[in-house]
Amino acid sequence: MATSVKIATDTKDKLEQLQAEIKLETGRKVTQQELLDRLVSHGFDSKEAFIDSFRDDFEGLSEGEIEQFFSGTFASGSAIDEDDIDRILYEQEAVNE
Repeated sequence: MATSVKIATDTKDKLEQLQAEIKLETGRKVTQQELLDRLVSHGFDSKEAFIDSFRDDFEGLSEGEIEQFFSGTFASGSAIDEDDIDRILYEQEAVNE
């Protein structure tokens, strides 16, 4: 059973380019359906790499960037816990109302 899938013009162009390269390299004419079937099979066979290709490329901050981020902060010398923060925020909120 065939199902219709919409693809971007750029993707269609790439499929056509792959078709042409396969024909030049192998002498064999392949359909776009064959290409898609093969691409999906390869993606399925190497699922981990394929899934990783969708991950965010952010690899964290460098040590220099972390130091720069913290360079404007300072320790007040007083220990503060969540209850203190909530109390201070809610008192300030009540004053502003």
